[in-house]
Amino acid sequence: MPIARHLVFVLTAVGVFAAFAAPSAHAAEGFELARDGRSDVGLVLPDDAPAEIRAAADTLRRYVRLVSGAELREAPAGGPRLVLALVDDPALGPDGFRIRTRPDTLTLAAATADGIRHAVYTFLESRLGCRKYDTGPPVAPRRPTVVLPPGDDVQVPRFTFRMQDLKDPTYLAWHKLDTNAGFGLFVHTFGDLVPPDRWFADHPEYFSLLNGHRMPTGQLCLTNPDVFDLVVRELRARMAARPEADFWSVSQNDTYSPCECDACRALDEAAGSHAGSILAFVNRVADVFPDKTISTLAYQYSRTAPRGIAPRPNVNIMLCSIECDRSRPLAEHPGSAGFVRDVRAWGELTSNIFLWDYVIQFRNLVSPFPNLRVLQPNLQFFAASGLTAVFEQGLPLMHGEFAELRIYLLAKLLWDPDIDLDALMDDFLAGYYGAAAPFVRTYIDTMHDALAATGEGLSIYGYPLASDDGHLAPARVAAYDDLLQRAEAAVRDDPVAWRRTRTARLPVLFARLEQAKAAADGRGGCFTRHADGSLHLKPGYEEMLTTFVDGCLAAGIPRLWEHGTPPEAYRAATRRFFTASATPHRALGHRVVLDPPASPKYHDGEAAALTDGLRGWDDYRFHWLGFEGTDMVATIDLGAVVPVSGVAADFLQDILSWVFMPTELTVELSTDGRTFQPAGAVRNTVPPETGGAVVAPFEVVFAPRPARYVRVTATSLQTCPTWHKGSGGPAWIFTDEIVVRTEPAE
Repeated sequence: MPIARHLVFVLTAVGVFAAFAAPSAHAAEGFELARDGRSDVGLVLPDDAPAEIRAAADTLRRYVRLVSGAELREAPAGGPRLVLALVDDPALGPDGFRIRTRPDTLTLAAATADGIRHAVYTFLESRLGCRKYDTGPPVAPRRPTVVLPPGDDVQVPRFTFRMQDLKDPTYLAWHKLDTNAGFGLFVHTFGDLVPPDRWFADHPEYFSLLNGHRMPTGQLCLTNPDVFDLVVRELRARMAARPEADFWSVSQNDTYSPCECDACRALDEAAGSHAGSILAFVNRVADVFPDKTISTLAYQYSRTAPRGIAPRPNVNIMLCSIECDRSRPLAEHPGSAGFVRDVRAWGELTSNIFLWDYVIQFRNLVSPFPNLRVLQPNLQFFAASGLTAVFEQGLPLMHGEFAELRIYLLAKLLWDPDIDLDALMDDFLAGYYGAAAPFVRTYIDTMHDALAATGEGLSIYGYPLASDDGHLAPARVAAYDDLLQRAEAAVRDDPVAWRRTRTARLPVLFARLEQAKAAADGRGGCFTRHADGSLHLKPGYEEMLTTFVDGCLAAGIPRLWEHGTPPEAYRAATRRFFTASATPHRALGHRVVLDPPASPKYHDGEAAALTDGLRGWDDYRFHWLGFEGTDMVATIDLGAVVPVSGVAADFLQDILSWVFMPTELTVELSTDGRTFQPAGAVRNTVPPETGGAVVAPFEVVFAPRPARYVRVTATSLQTCPTWHKGSGGPAWIFTDEIVVRTEPAE
């Protein structure tokens, strides 16, 4: 069945959805746009209409033709008219419009060309039943006769700037969204304005002082006069290259480590916030460029509004909600009380606030994330707080769970936060998923109800981990999967709806895979453990992995978390976990003594984790054992003297989490557990500056030697390097398994 036949048509009028009825017996009282595929309506444009309005008129003509088959004519002297009118009405603002329908005239009026464009796309949706669900082709239903009832519809958005992570110009225009094209620089710009690779070697004083050391990977020293001069000089050059850009960001890098020098610290202490030194600096920059808007972040360590200092009129504050829990509306969640206070405190200092909100689970993009019920109350809170510019960051470029649905809902909410969200969602689901829509809606409601009932939190850096009674408890996840498999079955004869429904199921498959990998040989895990200690993969998990990864590739999903992991890399890493964990070795199940002990924060610090067979993947939270600020010294008792010919272990590096490779791995052997002889060593080859999550093998191979005891020492950096954001703090090393090889194989 064609997708258009599933569409539930709705009428948008000042944010209220109602059924779009067929022409009634009173249709003659309305405006007859088309009858039986023909039209007598003439299209009237303003005198000397600019190109933007002519483009809007062309869009209107095209969709009237697609829907009815009729062609709008150039306006004759008499007869019905469809008028695009520029009017002098300050109440409409730069984006608002009025649609007025009378029997002889249909008028789309606005104060600007943008307003005319918004009126046209609203008309296509609310009067003609067209839809733009995603970046693919819009849906235009066939209606040879279109008669519109009399009425007036005035719409003025609550937010004057409405942004999502979108690049598609047609989708942006259709849904009345803005872009950051007016920014010459857009957030996290300290490193662009004063690049450390250019300046740090000769002028470390330009950068953050942390624990007594200057570091290039933190922030700038904002009280250094040379830093101010460099920033102003760089901005002048960039502004000269882009004179049309009105907004220029002078803002902290996307990390912590503000400067702790006496001068910067004094400003921050006086202001009661790290925003003190930032705002003092940014205000000075804004004074140099009074005809530009200088934007800066209130983000993480600088989010708290300062005392005793206010932004200049041409300073824009980008206030960010990154830390907040998404399980409940921000204004209602006790854990978000600090953010709510900051919104109000900044609002007392300035009206020039750009609210940066987050609607995606960055750590696991294709994972269940039931936050749909907080979208509307959060935007209502922003509007009630007097905020006029909002950026909802997340889904369009990263392809997170229900990306198309969330983008669509947010676009409508950014225009009108009080819209009937349930009706809007039902309309989208019916048009996008066809006969699968009831199952998808039940899945959405069931998971959201479970989250509300359990009171669990919802972090944008969360994991789809199992709990006994949570919204992702294994029994619930199985029920979700059943619903979505039934949804797929309902549209098996509709290739477009089936593909979309298969994509909607991917987060549940990901949750099942991740839960099974984390549980390993425990309840709900992907392995069984035999009497000899060896692990064996249960049936079905290879097929599930294939279904998930192939589905991601078909949906064009580029990565599974914010900083990487393409689907094929996930396939390879998961297969490695399956295969390596099921590969036995001589130390499997044998006793390990650690001195010093591992950190209890990971795997409960159990030494047995180093010989349980389970391998880790690119996340230190799962099946890795961690050592904080110390070397790892592990001694394995093989139970008998055997010919040992090699020792191997994998280590993880993730410098964003203060995890580094060991500098060296050394192996010693003993037959009695008292006297050890060196067997060999291997040095690290992964530079400590290497970013991302890196798993590297360390292997020492030697001629077979008799040994019962194997002592393995991984030498740690112990403290983070001075260039690192954790300068002076403890460095971690993580390993997952110590593999002992014997010869001949036993």
